Amino acid sequence: MTEPALFQPMSVGGLNLRNRIVIAPMCQYSAVDGCMTDWHLIHLGNLALSGAALLTIEATAVLPEGRISYADVGLWDEGTEAAMARTLESVRRWSDMPIAIQLSHAGRKASVEVPWKGGAQLPPGDPNGWQTVGPSPLPFAAGQVAPIALDGGEMARICDAFAASAERAARLDLAAVQIHAAHGYLVHQFLSPLSNQRTDDYGGSLENRMRFPLEIFDAVRRAFPAERPVTVRVSGTDWVEGGWTIEETIAFARVLEARGCAAVHVSSGGLDPRQQIPVGPGYQVPLARAVKAAVAVPVVAVGLITDYDQAEAIVASGDADLIALARAMLFDPRWPWHAAAHLGASVKAPPQYLRSQPREFPDLFVT
Repeated sequence: MTEPALFQPMSVGGLNLRNRIVIAPMCQYSAVDGCMTDWHLIHLGNLALSGAALLTIEATAVLPEGRISYADVGLWDEGTEAAMARTLESVRRWSDMPIAIQLSHAGRKASVEVPWKGGAQLPPGDPNGWQTVGPSPLPFAAGQVAPIALDGGEMARICDAFAASAERAARLDLAAVQIHAAHGYLVHQFLSPLSNQRTDDYGGSLENRMRFPLEIFDAVRRAFPAERPVTVRVSGTDWVEGGWTIEETIAFARVLEARGCAAVHVSSGGLDPRQQIPVGPGYQVPLARAVKAAVAVPVVAVGLITDYDQAEAIVASGDADLIALARAMLFDPRWPWHAAAHLGASVKAPPQYLRSQPREFPDLFVT
């Protein structure tokens, strides 16, 4: 019997993956001063036993002011690095799943309350708030404090911070780095004409709007070991007229590929509250399909992929090379087990759990 496409191994930039299921980065808003806590050990440790091919640490700020909220994870100094090292040491004691990290700067979408307390922007005078920055002095939403437009010196500082965090990621022996260029955060803010209205070399034309994102990519690629992959997560479209488009995403992906990007993870939206997103099962897959048709590097599809046959069809049809799961993994941390059972494949499970294998699936688990 042919192995289902979803469970066929593949290599991404030299990183060998057991199957095509990756766990997308998911913010937990549970850090203290950028440092991981026991919650991250529980959360990541649980997902590391899931049978997926790759686990990605949540959006990790390269500077304190680059956090989405005051409770975000960071990797900007020795303290945040040491906290992450403790978490990784415990997770790795029981799982050999490769672990990647998403490096991020929230830009104008920084300084907000945690979601379960409403997620509103916290002004600079709030004990948990600070002044945000962006490509232009345009707030994300009406009534918010406008960001300060970045000058050349501050842009260089942010670029250096991405590189320094990538060096820390290498010291932590993380398998891959993903640059967050999606969901309306700083790198995406430079790409979209809705948030970038600069008149210098970093605004206006597509070439200019891509300039700072590409400088960040190049800095991270130089800082991270050449044998380990650097990937980029993009928003395929802003879903707003006059905003970032799939055609621009394709152009960006092609340039990234030429500069050594190992994979492109295609999401969408997040930049403008006027977005009109046609939410439905696999609603972002057409964006991934369009990018995949234009580049040779692996492409990852994400967004309301919950059904096992749906996931298999995405990979088997060539719409994407891998699928990423986020909320589906929170709801069902054993989703890869159940997908393997449904599709007639095998999945890695820890020896402590082997006795849970259902009798009707005698070949489900491998160790």
